[in-house]
Amino acid sequence: MASASLFKTSPATILDKSEWVKGQTLRQSPLSVVRFNSTAPSALAVRASYADELVKTAKTIATPGRGILAMDESNATCGKRLASIGLENTEANRQAYRTLLVSAPGLGNYISGAILFEETLYQSTVDGKKIVDVLVEQGIVPGIKTDKGLVPLAGSNDESWCQGLDGLASRSAAYYQQGARFAKWRTVVSIPNGPSALAVKEAAWGLARYAAISQDNGLVPIVEPEILLDGEHGIDRTFEVAQAVWAEVFFYLASNNVLFEGILLKPSMVTPGAECKERATPDQVADYTLKLLQRRIPPAVPGIMASIPKNSFLSGGQSEVEATLNLNAMNQSPNPWHVSFSYARALQNTCLKTWGGRPENVKAAQDALLQRASSNSLAQLGKYTGEGESEEAKKGMFVKGYVY
Repeated sequence: MASASLFKTSPATILDKSEWVKGQTLRQSPLSVVRFNSTAPSALAVRASYADELVKTAKTIATPGRGILAMDESNATCGKRLASIGLENTEANRQAYRTLLVSAPGLGNYISGAILFEETLYQSTVDGKKIVDVLVEQGIVPGIKTDKGLVPLAGSNDESWCQGLDGLASRSAAYYQQGARFAKWRTVVSIPNGPSALAVKEAAWGLARYAAISQDNGLVPIVEPEILLDGEHGIDRTFEVAQAVWAEVFFYLASNNVLFEGILLKPSMVTPGAECKERATPDQVADYTLKLLQRRIPPAVPGIMASIPKNSFLSGGQSEVEATLNLNAMNQSPNPWHVSFSYARALQNTCLKTWGGRPENVKAAQDALLQRASSNSLAQLGKYTGEGESEEAKKGMFVKGYVY
């Protein structure tokens, strides 16, 4: 097993003042990294036309009391969720469920952005309205998942890398034309498998290139290096790895001239491994996660949309209520960012089970979604108490055979 000592730690460097990232310092580039030339023509000229819009979009998503509904499940994963309530994985059934979600009355009071799968971005509701238009009418910014999934990383310790950079510029331009205004790209780091220095560097570089390409095409990138829950390690080991990963990520974001004011982050909450015998309290999760953010995240970043870390094989562990309690704990003290949520199952789990694929249950299912969204809205404001929650919301979310 690789140790944390493999991660580079060296003195900081300040980038040229002509770049947006002035003053955001991390460390010097190792000799193996090609140094950029501060006197060369700046790539920022391309991005400049979108700069104001990128900042505005990021700030809109990071508004008080609101967060992100992640409904970007691949068709395979959506099929597994539909199968859990006895429905076939057909486009019609996926359309019906997504219509239920986006048309919940008043959803925009609690949700500022919705991450969509490509099929959904171009899809209409069962009533024939474009899903993108329904979201905009609700005051919700449409987003799009742009990565192409995880594949084995050659030369690593059975680790993965995220593909999708080829053709990303043209896809992003098309998504912008369709109405998307932010993007999501998820790569992962596995603690039991190292993580190797190679895997961490690959994750950071891929995220940085995706972020730069997204901004060049008008999309605010959500940067998400997810620390998987696999393993028996304690919360201190998760924290150690997360620090190293985020240091690498911001070094490469700066190297690629990414506008920090025009990105959003989606860090995993810092928790023990799924097989660890010692569970962490909401206060412990909040303390470790906030300490990570304070050590690694520049104040220029407008929004931190925390997510629930997953097992690579068995997704879940936290209940909907636990996820909300953890978010609430993180908002009990001042911090320089908007710390909010980007949840999928933690918003949809009870909603899906309540619906059960039956038209007569649509309103009850939407009420369940609004209850979870409202609870997380209160948690973002640090005002959640946990009162009135259903027993279903207190159960751990468990999806066998998770496929992203």
